[in-house]
Amino acid sequence: MDNLISGFAILAQWQVVVALIIGSVGGVIIGALPGVGAAVAIAILLPATFAFEPIVGLTLLLGIYGSSMYGGAIPAILINTPGTAVNALTTYDGYPMTKRGEGHRALSLAYSASFFGGIFSILCLIILSPVLAWVAPHFGSREIFLAAFMGILLVVLAHRGQTFSAAMLASFGIFLNTVGLEPVKYTKRFTFDQSWLSSGINLIVVVLGLFAISQALLLLVDRDHAPGEAHVKGNIFAGLKELLGLKRIATVSSSLGVLMGMVPGTGEFTSQFLSYTYAQKTSKDPDKFGDGSPEGLVASEAANNAVPGAAMIPLLALGIPGEALTAMMLSVFYVHNVIPGPQLFADQMDFVMALYMALILLNVIVLVFLLFSTNLLLKIIQIPTRFLGVMILTLSFVGVFSLRNSVTDCAIAAGFGVFGLILKRLNLPIVPIILGMVLGGIMEVKLRSAMARVKSPLDFIDRPIAAILFVMILLIIALHIRTLMQEHRDRLKPQPMGDEDTTQQG
Repeated sequence: MDNLISGFAILAQWQVVVALIIGSVGGVIIGALPGVGAAVAIAILLPATFAFEPIVGLTLLLGIYGSSMYGGAIPAILINTPGTAVNALTTYDGYPMTKRGEGHRALSLAYSASFFGGIFSILCLIILSPVLAWVAPHFGSREIFLAAFMGILLVVLAHRGQTFSAAMLASFGIFLNTVGLEPVKYTKRFTFDQSWLSSGINLIVVVLGLFAISQALLLLVDRDHAPGEAHVKGNIFAGLKELLGLKRIATVSSSLGVLMGMVPGTGEFTSQFLSYTYAQKTSKDPDKFGDGSPEGLVASEAANNAVPGAAMIPLLALGIPGEALTAMMLSVFYVHNVIPGPQLFADQMDFVMALYMALILLNVIVLVFLLFSTNLLLKIIQIPTRFLGVMILTLSFVGVFSLRNSVTDCAIAAGFGVFGLILKRLNLPIVPIILGMVLGGIMEVKLRSAMARVKSPLDFIDRPIAAILFVMILLIIALHIRTLMQEHRDRLKPQPMGDEDTTQQG
């Protein structure tokens, strides 16, 4: 109770309240703008948040992170253009409902399901806090190394069909983290006698280049267009009542979002796929899915909005981010010397409670804002894409230069921007590079610390949690190998004669 009161006192500061409102409302607007997204906005704002108190900076970023998917549902439902990548599944049932003249109903259901998923995940986070506070101190250097390694492994394997590419890009991220002075004996690594490489390659510079600048370049080189005009008429509050009739799907979808959010590398896409599949298989009208099913819309939106709260669990308990956005937030912790992990729960539980309450409040603020301002947002999202590209490019370079007043950083960011554009054109993942840099740094520090106590290979896993993590890593690898072998056998199976005849006739 004392921590709760202290957390409320932290949250009640006017700077925190302003940051929460700006982040929540700004996240909705950014999410509603096709081609921008939360990752670009957070990357641009990161340098500015370093000047704030840690709770202010994190509240601002959490507001954007937690609210962007609310906004992304608006263009997905009304004009069949997802505002953020994770709202792509929303178009399957949202847009057909709009074509039937039920756009207001679809938006209302999306807002309600998103609110339910967000609050559900935060309540799970709060309930798990005592467990996290008890388990986290049992994680030593070996356990955190193994957890970080498992995180990279899951990130790589999550990119089905692109496993090799994801592994190479994650390895590239780990390599980038090694450039500069190593942290123990301060010897130079991969600097090639270039003084500008001695301080290493800044994570924020890479983030801005790969996410913000590359997206700006993508918007500039593509054909200029603006989303079409749309308008919503009807009772936006009706979805809150309709959601009560779909509470089973909303609860299961939110639960899957929480589970997937806690596992590094899986996140919104996996939780959406599992939730949508569950909803379709248990529905009385499975044929309506993809053709305007309210159940499919609720499953998609509840699952993806349950992820942000759950993604904070490994970040706060172990200091291990599960995706690019939480990796960016981790940098805010480090800049202010607030280190997530066991000590955070032991020494700064009031800070943790303040973050929890901020997550709850942002969902309330966003829901109230959307219920009264959807038509206003529809006018904002009609901004031409090339104008957005110029804005993002300008703000990105301002942010990079403000870090260290370095033109070299701007050149590095521009290089990574072009590299990110190439990756996007080739449909290759960017996230493994960022997580490789963050988790690679954690792995190096923890491995060096652990090796001082390790005399033989078995000493590394002689504690219960370390042994469990090691077994989990082996199981994940074994399951992936089994999946690959099954896919290979399926490809070698001869096609039925009927299929061959059909192919020949075609």
